[in-house]
Amino acid sequence: MSHIFHLSHIDLDGYGCQFLTTKYFDKIECYNANYGPEVSAMLEEIIRDIFKSGAKKPMILITDLNLTPKESRWIETQADKVGASLQLLDHHATGESSADKYGWYHLDTTKSATKITYDWLVKKYNFDKSKEFNELVEVINAIDIWLDKSEYFELGKVCLGMISGARELNKTMFPTQDREYKLSLISNILSVIGKDDANILLDDKLHSMRKEFFIKEQNDTKDNLVASYVVDLVSQEKERFTIDYNGYKGVLLYGVGNSSIIGNKFLIENPDYNFYMDIAYRGNFSLRGNGTMDVSKMAQAIGNGGGHPNASGGKIDKFKSSFIYEEVKLFVEAYIKES
Repeated sequence: MSHIFHLSHIDLDGYGCQFLTTKYFDKIECYNANYGPEVSAMLEEIIRDIFKSGAKKPMILITDLNLTPKESRWIETQADKVGASLQLLDHHATGESSADKYGWYHLDTTKSATKITYDWLVKKYNFDKSKEFNELVEVINAIDIWLDKSEYFELGKVCLGMISGARELNKTMFPTQDREYKLSLISNILSVIGKDDANILLDDKLHSMRKEFFIKEQNDTKDNLVASYVVDLVSQEKERFTIDYNGYKGVLLYGVGNSSIIGNKFLIENPDYNFYMDIAYRGNFSLRGNGTMDVSKMAQAIGNGGGHPNASGGKIDKFKSSFIYEEVKLFVEAYIKES
């Protein structure tokens, strides 16, 4: 069977496609992108990953994203170079010019991408013989193409907000865990489908569902659970995130937020580190220290900022945001050296 490299959108419909494909394919790597330059960035990452992995019979599957003619030409050329087959399943009419030209570009404007993906899996692979996921697909389809007369529409509205509001994890920093979180939320829809007032039941369960994903040993507030989860992730890969400032050792995160809780917790659990830095997409940054250095001086030196010795912030002018963490880290490290 093919090794699937699956790129999808970042809304309910996009993750719905990946919920289905991960239920069927054993060898699958998932990626997510919003429209615009992030699509090209993720396609480039997929090509790099196929090349590095030496995957056997790779297939690039793209769902709930339309490609421009330029993007379509590029990915077809690159897929040929790495020996990958291509399949795109989408419903956005803006992809019509590409769909008319490429046989691998399947466009159907009458259905959600989740329903198109489901139908493709059923037809090509005889997927879901027991119809376990059929109603879930109808829920996503009803809200995504706005079938407000459908019996599934009100439940779909709750599901839509459930995914758009799932911001606890940063997609750029922790793409795998962020996706797992959202797919776990989608799996909970199955428990209420067919019940009376299913939309209200799911809405009532949302807070506990969110917490459930982050609980490891014992219950706590959601903020504390998320902080512990993120600190564990950072600690496991801290070498990847490590940066140096004048001989002091710190970690650099990107768009994580909640620095007071997460930063201080990380420094308590990793006393060999001197500072914690989280930079946002427009260059604003937060610094936290543990008393071993004055982070206000660092904030002043690199970002015309300041604050307290253990809690400061500033902004890096001409910051270059990216969809790839490593590119952000390289920029910040070079900036620190120059400053």
